[in-house]
Amino acid sequence: MKEVSPQEAFQKKYPEQVVLVVTWDEKNNRPNIITLGWSMQTSFNPPMIAISVGKTRHSHGLISKTKEFVLCFPTEKMEKEVLFCGSTSGSQTDKFKETGLTPIPSKKVKPPLIKECLACFECKVAGILDTGDHTIFAGEVLKAYISETPSKRIYNFGGANLKGL
Repeated sequence: MKEVSPQEAFQKKYPEQVVLVVTWDEKNNRPNIITLGWSMQTSFNPPMIAISVGKTRHSHGLISKTKEFVLCFPTEKMEKEVLFCGSTSGSQTDKFKETGLTPIPSKKVKPPLIKECLACFECKVAGILDTGDHTIFAGEVLKAYISETPSKRIYNFGGANLKGL
C-alpha cells in the first residue's frame, strides 16, 4: 500500500449512502431539510441512528436547540431534491416549498416526515459527540415508517453523481 493524504483515501468510500434529515426551525416556524452523507444505525435496542452534521450548517443549530430530527432515505427519483437540499441553506429558503416535497406530520417530534422517501425515522437526540468540524447526533428512534411504493435508494458516487441502487 502507498501512503496518501486522508482526503485522497476517503475518495475510496464511494458509493456512499445519502439521507435527508428534517429539522424544525422555531424562528421561521417551518421545517428544514438537509442532505447528509454521514449516517448510521448504532443500536438495535433501543433503536438508534447517528448523523454527522457540519457545525457551520443551519441544521446543526436547529438540532442543537430542539434535540430532535427525522431521518429519511430518499429514492432514486429524488436526485434534484437531494442536490437542492444539500446545496441551499434553509435559513432563508423553505425547502419543502421550493422542492415540492410533501411533509407528513410526525407523531412524536415536530419535524415532519417526507412522503416521497423510502423510509423515515422520528428521532430524539440521546447523545452528542463533538468531532472537530462536525457534531455527531445520536438519535433514539421513536417511530419508523416505510413507503408502500417499492423503490431504490439513492447513493452518492462522488461529487454530484447520484444513482439508485
